[in-house]
Amino acid sequence: MITAEDVRSAASAVAGYARETPVLPAKRLSRELGGEIWLKLENLQVTGSFKVRGAINRLEALTEEERAAGVVAASAGNHAQAVAWAARRLGTAATLFMPAEAPLAKIAAVREYGGDVRLVDGKLEEAFEAALAEAGDRVFVHAYDDPMVVAGQGTVGLELARQIEDIRQVVVPIGGGGLIAGVATALRDSNPGLRVVGVQSEAVAPYAKGHRDSPSVPSTICDGIAVKRPGKLTGPLVEELVDDVVTVSDDETAQAMVHLLERSKQVVEGAGAVGVAALMHGRVKPAAEGSTVVVLSGGNVDATLLVEAIRLGETSAGRRMILSTKIPDRPGGLAALLSLVADLGANVLDVEHLRDGMDLHVRETAVQLVLQTRGPEHDEAIVEAVRGAGYEPRLEH
Repeated sequence: MITAEDVRSAASAVAGYARETPVLPAKRLSRELGGEIWLKLENLQVTGSFKVRGAINRLEALTEEERAAGVVAASAGNHAQAVAWAARRLGTAATLFMPAEAPLAKIAAVREYGGDVRLVDGKLEEAFEAALAEAGDRVFVHAYDDPMVVAGQGTVGLELARQIEDIRQVVVPIGGGGLIAGVATALRDSNPGLRVVGVQSEAVAPYAKGHRDSPSVPSTICDGIAVKRPGKLTGPLVEELVDDVVTVSDDETAQAMVHLLERSKQVVEGAGAVGVAALMHGRVKPAAEGSTVVVLSGGNVDATLLVEAIRLGETSAGRRMILSTKIPDRPGGLAALLSLVADLGANVLDVEHLRDGMDLHVRETAVQLVLQTRGPEHDEAIVEAVRGAGYEPRLEH
């Protein structure tokens, strides 16, 4: 089992390599939900996630012979980046086995950090098997099922204990379980009454009650925590140290990503935003007294996925609507509709002329508008105003 002393020892190894990341008050969430909510910004960590803590702690313990041979790891992205970065800093070589469908930005980052990337067809499990098969005498650096890795991740908890007084609850994303096990170990040492809540994607939630294992990992924007099974080490730790595990959907996660971007000015990947999603959608209630801390575990997100998450988040929150209607097929017809929509305070993102699927008079055409709005009430007001102006609006889903 991992002890608080193991985490304190890891802090000495990590010092000078990993950053002490800041905490930020989540003022909007605190006002809306009650309680005092803080964000731990591990998205600002070296390599963009907490993973570098565990990687440094594990690689610092290599013997000279092990360091000369190099290390091997398997990862969908964040752990691979951390191991590659740590290996370069500590003077060893790293071979990283990654799924071929891993985000391109993460693959590129691993190579930039000096890692030797081997792409493997399939998911993380196939990459894991390939890495173990080719490791030979080299040390395999597990992403979470290693006591030194877990202790390294626990240094997040040590920092929180110094940064925030009276922590009553900590909300942490769960993939393999290394981060939440380490954080809980560190914080519970001085705060035994602390409530620890884990959050998983509902697409892949092996730690959640009622979970059923599936033969494949579904696609999810929370790819960083899409781990099918609890670890042999972390499974018992999570069972002992974690009070509850909840799940959130991709739509809810996307809304949380948009909220963090707009309100806290933080770019956070899906896996890192699930804790905020759990608070926003009532899966977790803020502590009635004292502070609730949410760990934003990573910020490594492809630009294309971020754009898609923004679209998904705004749509789920009712802030993006698709409106179709007929307009007169004469000069100024479209301009009149767009002027009306603009006066209503909507932002036009896209306009498309429609020729099929609608019963059109020879002097009519149809258009489809993609609108950015303030929310469901604004949506209704726009539809009513467009209808009141003589149009026949139709909402698309």
